Amino acid sequence: MAEEIKVITSNRKAHFEYFLSDFLEAGIELVGTEIKSIRFHGCSLDDSYILIRNDEAYIIGMNIAPFFNGNIFNHEPLRTRKLLLHKKEIRKLKQKIQEKGFTIVCTKVYLKKGRVKLEIALAKGKKLYDKRESIKERDLKMEARKAEKY
Repeated sequence: MAEEIKVITSNRKAHFEYFLSDFLEAGIELVGTEIKSIRFHGCSLDDSYILIRNDEAYIIGMNIAPFFNGNIFNHEPLRTRKLLLHKKEIRKLKQKIQEKGFTIVCTKVYLKKGRVKLEIALAKGKKLYDKRESIKERDLKMEARKAEKY
């Protein structure tokens, strides 16, 4: 039986801005109204990134909209959330980001077996000419698909 994965949101901007490698799956420490809001697709990864502090990983800038049926105990949308990773994985990531030009970005939020998971990746920034090349490749693929239709 295949694992059911329901993608909530993906960070398309990260694929354009960075060269991505070393993908990892991480859990997120959430409160009750946050999980309800995520299930209703109230989540955004724009301008979010991962920070490692005191051998713990945190996601900063992830926007989870307040739950529409929430009460006075609703969550803060842009709060810093802890990621659930093994120490070995955190040490490996920490070692990699100490190299010049690397950072850790979020690429996707999805539900797996009813749990919210976050796909993170090691990223190195693209130069302007690399971005132009990406645009050119995307346009060529789109034209090929259009030609294939007709």
